[in-house]
Parts: sequence; structure tokens; C-alpha cells
Amino acid sequence: MTDYTKTYKPVAEQFKIEGAVQSVAPYGEGHINLTLLVTTDKKRYILQKMNTRVFPDSDALMKNICAVTEYLKGCGAETLDVIPTITGEKYLRGEDNFRMYAFIENTVTYQLATDKDVFEESGRAFGQFQNLLASFDASVLSETIPQFHDTPKRYRDFCAALEKDGFDRAKLCRPETEFLLAHKDTLSKIADGLKDGSVPLRVTHNDTKLNNILMDAETHKARAVIDLDTVMPGSMLYDFGDSIRFGASTAAEDETDLSKVHFSLTLFEAYARGYLSAVKDSITEKELALLPYGAYLMTIECGMRFLTDYLLGNVYFATKYEEHNLVRCRTQFALAKQMEERFEETGEIVRNIMHNV
Repeated sequence: MTDYTKTYKPVAEQFKIEGAVQSVAPYGEGHINLTLLVTTDKKRYILQKMNTRVFPDSDALMKNICAVTEYLKGCGAETLDVIPTITGEKYLRGEDNFRMYAFIENTVTYQLATDKDVFEESGRAFGQFQNLLASFDASVLSETIPQFHDTPKRYRDFCAALEKDGFDRAKLCRPETEFLLAHKDTLSKIADGLKDGSVPLRVTHNDTKLNNILMDAETHKARAVIDLDTVMPGSMLYDFGDSIRFGASTAAEDETDLSKVHFSLTLFEAYARGYLSAVKDSITEKELALLPYGAYLMTIECGMRFLTDYLLGNVYFATKYEEHNLVRCRTQFALAKQMEERFEETGEIVRNIMHNV
């Protein structure tokens, strides 16, 4: 059994912390980095061993994070506070790379939206994050995961996996394959808009899960957006869409009974209300019109990634059984189909909210 204090106290002491280290213990529910709570006799800190397999360029990663957090601080927003090493570096280089943040006290996180009010508050938080960074030059940021939301490329990857069919699985997913092939011409609106400039290049978070928002422990209002490893240049439509994909579904991502999978207009409206209340002064007309499409695109892209991984033999996403990625794909395509069928309704919801915020 790991003695975390004995093992990681010498690492924590390489940062400019206040007080003497008393304990080091695992913290949170993250799956990418090893996250530890460091307690001194004066303050608390978060120490993370960075996952260099997922994010191999630690310099670019920390440059992104520091640039964005310093900008947010300049706007008066509460955000992550990067603690430098005792030699003044952004992170500690070694056999393993480590970084440290000040612990943000009196906050909680939610793993799931307990009601539409919580989901609306998460929309407001991510919208405020987006709005504050509207004037930030996103082109200076590095792509920590290159072409992460390049949906046309994701489609080409799917086609290559389908053609190779190295695990003889194409015959097992024909309805899903046919659905995707039939929708191939619906996948490039945002990518094309970013290329021709009609969709603004913005700072995007790219992991807009509810548990990446620190809520005040007493008021339950959002205080800070965290987990900035995937902050990259992109479109606000990606962040809005991924929140809806995950949060406005009535079923788990791997639900086997598709009759339980529904796209909730109530939750869509709640999130959109919170989000638009924050970005009303910076969102463009085209972005506003494409918000429902962004939700559809992120959902079909996610399903496509699950399907591609299934065809490749489950090499990227962790799975619990052989058909796990195929099951995930089916839930996403069921949601995407419902979103597509309700574009008129969701478009009207967005327009009505924008008219009233």
C-alpha cells in the first residue's frame, strides 16, 4: 500500500508552498492525472502527476493553462492558481512531471446534474468562461490533442477502420454504419466555418462536464472552471454541444435499452438559458443559429468515435466487455437522431431565450 505522504512529500516541497507539509493523500475522481491533496500547517494545495502519455508536450500544456488563467485573473475571475516550483518553473520536470495548484476552499463538485437548476448554473459557468475569454487570441494556444474536434477527419478515420475491418466486426454494426454513411454530409459545418472565418476561433475548454465546475459549498453557485488540460483553440459550439450531449440525455452513455434514451428539451432549455445569459454580448448570429447543430454534431462525433474504436478492436476507450463501444455508439446515434428531428424546436428555444436575456 502506497504511503502517499512519504512518497510525495519531497515532491511537494519542490514548490513554493506556505508552511510545512503535514500530509499527502489521493483526491477527487479524475482518471487522467494522479491528483493529490497536500496539506501544510498553513494551507492546502493540489499536486498532480501529469499524464504524459495522454498529453506528451508538458511545456505546451502548461503554457496554455498559465496564459488562460492569468488572463482570467486579469478579468477578476476566480480560477486555478498555478504554484511555481522553488526555481520559478511552471511545473516540476523529471522522470515524472508534476504541477501544483492552490486549493480552492469551500467548494464542491457535482458528478451529475441533480436538477435543471444545477444544469442551468453549469451552463452559466461555462458561458462565463467563454465570454471572459472572447477577446483572448486563441491562435496563440497549442493543440494539446491535435485535431480533437476535426469531425471530417474523425469521419475519414471511421471510413479507414470500416474498410480494413481488421476484427471482422463490420457485419455486426451495419445499422450504425449505414446511419453514419447516410449522415456524412452533415459533419463539416463548424470545421468549414472555422476555415472561412464565419465561425470565430475561440478558446474552448473541450471537457465541459459538470464535475469540472467548482460550486460554492453554501450558495451552490459556480465559482471556477477547472481541469484546463484540454483548453485549445476551437469553436464555442464544441463546448456547448458536448455539454448538451452528456447532460441533456435521460440515460447513461452505455445504456443497452434504447427506449430509455431520450433527448430532454427541458434540460436543453435550462442549459441554454444559463449559457446564453453569459455569452449574450459576445456570441455571433451564426454561432447562435448553430447551437442546436453543435449539440447534434458533438453527439454524432462521439458515437462515431465509439464505432471506430469498436471496429479497431477497442484500443482507445476503456471497455468492460467486447461490445461496450458499440453499445455506447448506439446511445449517441439515438440521441443525435432525436436532436436532428427537433432542430426546429431547439432553434426556437434558443431564439426565445436570446430575446429575453
